[in-house]
Amino acid sequence: MPLTCASGQFGRLTRNKDARVRWLRVPLHGPTDCSTDLSNYESSISSKMSGVPCRACVSGTLSEITPTGTETTIHGLPTYVARPEGESKGLIIYIPDAFGWKFPNNRALADQYAKNGGFTVYLPDFMNGHALSDKLLDHMEIITAPSSWYTTLFEKPVYILQAIQHIIPFGILCREGAAKPRVVKFLRDLRASPETANLKIGAAGFCWGGLYTVKLAHDTPSSRVQRYGSQNEGVKPLIDAAFTAHPSLLKIPTDVVGVTVPLSVAAGDIDFIMKLPDVEKTKSILEKKGDDHELVIFSGAKHGFAIRGDLKDPKAKEFAAQAEEQAIRWFSKWLV
Repeated sequence: MPLTCASGQFGRLTRNKDARVRWLRVPLHGPTDCSTDLSNYESSISSKMSGVPCRACVSGTLSEITPTGTETTIHGLPTYVARPEGESKGLIIYIPDAFGWKFPNNRALADQYAKNGGFTVYLPDFMNGHALSDKLLDHMEIITAPSSWYTTLFEKPVYILQAIQHIIPFGILCREGAAKPRVVKFLRDLRASPETANLKIGAAGFCWGGLYTVKLAHDTPSSRVQRYGSQNEGVKPLIDAAFTAHPSLLKIPTDVVGVTVPLSVAAGDIDFIMKLPDVEKTKSILEKKGDDHELVIFSGAKHGFAIRGDLKDPKAKEFAAQAEEQAIRWFSKWLV
């Protein structure tokens, strides 16, 4: 059904008859008696993103902190490196959210692990150059925010299309079948190299990276490798400990049941991706495995709280700080 207003006909908004808007008569100064119809349309526009994989994975706040590390190439992958001031206690491989290795928030947190934990941190480009643009954060804010009738009818659909044009290629090029081999190869090469002969290795994964972190914690025999200088000690797991915050794409309980390497999970109780029933189920499974594993529930925390929260919000800042402390405490226990 076409949409009209005082200035004429705008044409069809959608082929989905359930989301169509009834005929509206909109005065030039904005909606009046049609406010209910416009509100319904705005809801339908915002809900378009609910069909996009991991909508909450592309929401949040861009960090204003300036990263202090360096860029280099390690085992064939562009890598951001954060180093501690003194001797390194261990090596953390940071597996990022969908915004990838160049995202300021990820680099800032890697710097914090180095500064406050005393670890060397590698943040590789596991996405092969196909990470999401941080401009999507602004797009999602516009798409989901209440707005004027003009923005709702004309601007939001454009932002939705632009967002989808980024997200769909990411979903294809950074799917598990494409990314997991890169992650595993990097860890295998790293574990067998001289630089890690005397260092234990941890993996820290967030959102998209949480899946790979949990799977690295499975320690399957086929993924084990001979560590450099340890020919008499047999093959070793790729990592010695793992931490993940608000992981996505996990199959619960399957992916958690297979965990054997010490794993710490930070999860919110209002996470759009890992919902509370799955959080509680994961916590129960890990607790039955013993003290080598843990899950901490952050009451009131949404998806992305460890890296994409608004640090101007005291509560969001507190969540991020507590998740950072949890990770540093865990790695200090298992890597030192």
